[in-house]
Amino acid sequence: MDQKRIFMALAISAVILIAFQFIETKFFPAPPPAVVASQIQAGAANAPAADAANAPGTGGGANASAAAAVTAAANGPRLTIDTPNIQGSLALTGAVLDDVQLKAYHETTAKNSPLVQILGRRNSTTPFYTQFGWTNPAGSNIALPTDSTVWSASANVLTPDAPVTLSWDNGAGVIFQQVLSVDDKFMFSVTQHVINHTNAPIKLYDWGRVARDYLPIEQKSYILYDGPLGVINGTLKQISYESTKSDGTHSADGTAYSETSNGGWLGITDKYWLTALIPSQDTNLNGAVRYLPTTLGDGHAYQTDFISNAPETIAPGATSADSMQLFTGAKVVKTLDAYEAQYHIPSFDHAVDFGHLYLITKPIFFCLDWLNSQIGNFGLAIMVFTVGVKALFFPLASYSYRSMGKMKAAAPKIKALKEMYKDDNTKIQQETMALYKAEKINPASGCLPMLVQIPVFFALYKVIYITIEMRQAPFYGWIHDLSAPDPTNIFNLFGLIPFDPTVFSPYLGLGALPIIMGFTMFLQQKLNPAPPDPVQARMFQFMPIIFTFMLARFPAGLVLYWTWNNLLSVGQQWLIMRRAAGPKTTKTVLAKT
Repeated sequence: MDQKRIFMALAISAVILIAFQFIETKFFPAPPPAVVASQIQAGAANAPAADAANAPGTGGGANASAAAAVTAAANGPRLTIDTPNIQGSLALTGAVLDDVQLKAYHETTAKNSPLVQILGRRNSTTPFYTQFGWTNPAGSNIALPTDSTVWSASANVLTPDAPVTLSWDNGAGVIFQQVLSVDDKFMFSVTQHVINHTNAPIKLYDWGRVARDYLPIEQKSYILYDGPLGVINGTLKQISYESTKSDGTHSADGTAYSETSNGGWLGITDKYWLTALIPSQDTNLNGAVRYLPTTLGDGHAYQTDFISNAPETIAPGATSADSMQLFTGAKVVKTLDAYEAQYHIPSFDHAVDFGHLYLITKPIFFCLDWLNSQIGNFGLAIMVFTVGVKALFFPLASYSYRSMGKMKAAAPKIKALKEMYKDDNTKIQQETMALYKAEKINPASGCLPMLVQIPVFFALYKVIYITIEMRQAPFYGWIHDLSAPDPTNIFNLFGLIPFDPTVFSPYLGLGALPIIMGFTMFLQQKLNPAPPDPVQARMFQFMPIIFTFMLARFPAGLVLYWTWNNLLSVGQQWLIMRRAAGPKTTKTVLAKT
């Protein structure tokens, strides 16, 4: 009766889960990302200095029309950007970098798929951009560039070999310049000059910002962080969109987080892409994360910015020079490490969410990346890595499998004890433990290989799921992307029926590779001694099925690891247990005389 209730509860739970998924997907679809027009006026900021009147992004243009500025930038002149890794343009109206595509990355595995767009124009559905400028101290009214200012460029194209200078004269004796350069990967350098031709000294704050004027569809995964992040005063800061919005609405100026730091970096990250400001590491600035309400759209505007902690004084006839780097591109681990060393950026590789298992995850990544460079296939690299893990834990597995072999051999004796003391459970436990001690059996040893591999499993999951190097990495056959789930599905006969069962529930997605994994788990289970309790034994029989459905939604690379690991374990376990059982005895048949 207990068994029937357990199985009935499992069946009812499965039906309720699938029904809930269907109803939620069918009748309560997730709302599209909230898109708003560009947030030009960032509002008054609680700047670190007492006399700082405006937040980064106002640029002194408090009277400028946001909608008019966006329209002007969309229709105005642009500076073309062309490097070996990125292409795009900068709007000369407002000097806004709002168009960056990655040449080496496509949205899908299809050959004709569009290139990945990192930064998006302010008149698009995904406005995401960067900007640099100046702010007046309180009491100063120097005419500054605004979002409606049209800058003049010294050239039409920005390349790694040809920097470009943007210039604007305020007509009152002050010339503003931005010298832009870019390397052959993803790093821009921006040097801001203020040339003072007046007869009096002037004071200005300089700033840079990364702004996203829409709420993106978050990854909704416990294993991944995306949103505003950075390293301030040597500490990693992750301020989610939700907390940015919540804290920002409680602040008069929309500031959700603010801290003064020497150097550091701050930006907005997605799963594979990053846009971040990197000031000179010996400069004292205030870094902030803000939620900026706007009169346009429904008000979603997120911003990370740096502003100088004190205004700089430019004497008559003098020229100021303030530099900042801007990274916008793919989070390639080796590239981040190289930039970290080149510009002394603190913990820049933490832009990749290696998580709490960093000391395991990053070495595993480097191992897989090196194996891939030697073999030429990340799937084969995972398989070779698995062999290495099995070899590393071989002594522990050998001990475990020998103990399980002894348990399997002692099963008839345990059964006899249960028959002998069937009315005395305490006596059965005592005699069973005495038998284990006499036979030198450790009943917990079967769990040891699994326990020690759990950190490796989760670290490998991290590597496959979050690193750009694993994105769209093919294996063989039907596996074209090891970072995505198996695309096949048994419920539509692997594509023979033009029907997608996952529209009812994602749990109805079951590919060929997870099925193979479940079969290998079943084989491995057959080599293990069955639990003495019949109910437990029956539950263990369902474990391969449960794990098959669980891992079906995981990246194919992780399922490949688990499948190959199971096969190696089956071979290893069979060999060790066979040796532990000793030589087979032969029966002698006496001939009748």
